[in-house]
Amino acid sequence: MKNIFKSGFVTLIGRPNVGKSTLMNQLIGQKIAITSNKPQTTRNRIQTVYTCEDGQIIFLDTPGINKAKNKLGDYMLNVAERTLKEVDVIMWLVEPSTFIGAGEQYIIEKLQTIKTPVILVINKIDTVTDEELVQCIMKYKDVYNFADIVPVSAMTGKNKQELINCLFKYLEEGPQYYDEDTITDQPERQIVAELIREKALRLLSQEIPHGIAVVIDIMKVRPGGRIVDIDATIICERDSHKGIIIGKQGVMLKKIGSQARTEMENLLDMKVNLKLWVKVKKNWRDSDFLIKNYGYDKKEI
Repeated sequence: MKNIFKSGFVTLIGRPNVGKSTLMNQLIGQKIAITSNKPQTTRNRIQTVYTCEDGQIIFLDTPGINKAKNKLGDYMLNVAERTLKEVDVIMWLVEPSTFIGAGEQYIIEKLQTIKTPVILVINKIDTVTDEELVQCIMKYKDVYNFADIVPVSAMTGKNKQELINCLFKYLEEGPQYYDEDTITDQPERQIVAELIREKALRLLSQEIPHGIAVVIDIMKVRPGGRIVDIDATIICERDSHKGIIIGKQGVMLKKIGSQARTEMENLLDMKVNLKLWVKVKKNWRDSDFLIKNYGYDKKEI
């Protein structure tokens, strides 16, 4: 007897830094979402696809849900909150702690306004004892009526299969939306821009990364299909930031470029000739025009 093929949309929510993008990459088995330990790493909804014999899960990795500080923050919050109403299942990723802070309370308030099943996913279980994990589960059970609770480690992949099985439980019979070898709907240009932004986030000091965007000016494969030329511009908000991004004698920019290029070559499976520039656009995160220009379009939310 043939298995029923299930499909549906699942969103991953949580405060910034709980490991959403790491978990997404772990579930898909390939790096699509960029990761760093700084807030505002994910700015758009990233759609990735998991396909197996049982069905297909389309994951939406949203920006972290927290109160907005500027227009870019508003945009990101709108993306995250609208997604909650459009999906079949919500995965809420939390850290294994009994402290439920203001950020979590804010998410609980949002969840109480919707009817979608919510699976609590407790991440980083490799960092706590079994007893601490049980205490965390009990604490969260008191604040919301979860459809299921699944402890995982996004870093090591522990309980990854249990989580996937749990998600299929809440999905209904449905079509295969994407070919089985599709893992994301992100255009390559966007993934390439995000890889550059990830390296900048990881290498630069704390205050700069919030204020950067990356624009791909040229992405062109040479005849023969073995080398791609990529010209990209890192946008920052201040002249002083520009100096730090470039670094003494261009050392920092070279470092960002060489780390990004290695990952691009793995992703695109060809040699990459990458050129990076840095431009200053003061307060771009509070300009509707510039936010849209750098790929964050409110109309597309």
